Amino acid sequence: MQQERVEAAELSEDDLALIQVLQASPRMGWADAAKVLGVHATTLAARWDRLAAGGAAWVTAHLAGDPKQMLLAYVAVDCEMNRRESVTAQLAAVPEIVTVEEAASNRDLMLTVITRSLEEFSEKIITRLKTIEGLTKYQVALCTRLHSSGDDWRLNVLSRAQLATLRTLGPQAVPEDARAAAGQLPQNHLDLLPFLARDGRATAAEIARGLGRHPATVQRQLNRVLASGILSFRCEIAQRYSSFPVTCQWFVNVPAGQHDAAAAGIRTISNVRLSASTTGPTNFVIIMWLHTLADVMSAELALQQKVPGIDIVESAVMLRTVKRVGWMLNEDTTASGAVVHGGSLGAAD
Repeated sequence: MQQERVEAAELSEDDLALIQVLQASPRMGWADAAKVLGVHATTLAARWDRLAAGGAAWVTAHLAGDPKQMLLAYVAVDCEMNRRESVTAQLAAVPEIVTVEEAASNRDLMLTVITRSLEEFSEKIITRLKTIEGLTKYQVALCTRLHSSGDDWRLNVLSRAQLATLRTLGPQAVPEDARAAAGQLPQNHLDLLPFLARDGRATAAEIARGLGRHPATVQRQLNRVLASGILSFRCEIAQRYSSFPVTCQWFVNVPAGQHDAAAAGIRTISNVRLSASTTGPTNFVIIMWLHTLADVMSAELALQQKVPGIDIVESAVMLRTVKRVGWMLNEDTTASGAVVHGGSLGAAD
């Protein structure tokens, strides 16, 4: 496995192009991907198998985290230094805590949490935080509007012609009435979700084998799950191979009534992984992937130019991502293969 990981680390332009296609359409078939990239479908399938086996890239599914449907929260955690490793491991084991990062700031750990409701957040997260020995303090910022997320981030290596072809083959938007039906999915449909968390490209036949069900039955259930909009699919890349190895998170204040305009301006900055309006001491959070630490200052200048009146209160550079959207990561940012699922994924309404 180590040899596979080393080979996958040296990503070619062809590898990166394939990853960007799957960033745009994580469940796209290889025949359609071949139309975009001009490479035979079997070659693309083999290339993806190599990337996934080495932990360099993976496709996952997670609850959408749209504040209109779910509760999305960012939690800063402080802990005793000699118990930091234990605290981190316990937090990463909680399914609803989808991302865990170690920060170089006055915050030891940064968590991203998705639950079905404020009540579930209090029951499953706050109650849990209070029981972890060595965890000394936490601070919660609730997302009131998610403007952009990691699902929207792209490598930007495709040509204009390839992007034009990709747009004609991309996934269709989920109708609002289908999204509204998400809360009505029966448990036998929700049983598919952990399989999609482990492999967002899993087929009905593969899931059927795991569940012991007939493939045609699972295909119908999968179609309904995909149409519901309850899940957000994304193709991830090991950060060190993306050319953007530095993660920086900003906590800022944006003038009241200007959040949508601010989000539109921030969206034009290609490095942005996330922007969201929040509650708490500040009212807006921004996350970027950057080439170097020196780019932090350039990014802050860009934010000030794009968002008039922005007040940058705090910046935090992440030392390490322990868990990203349910997937446990190795020290070198590659996927370990371990996925913490269950909880909300297995019991959503």
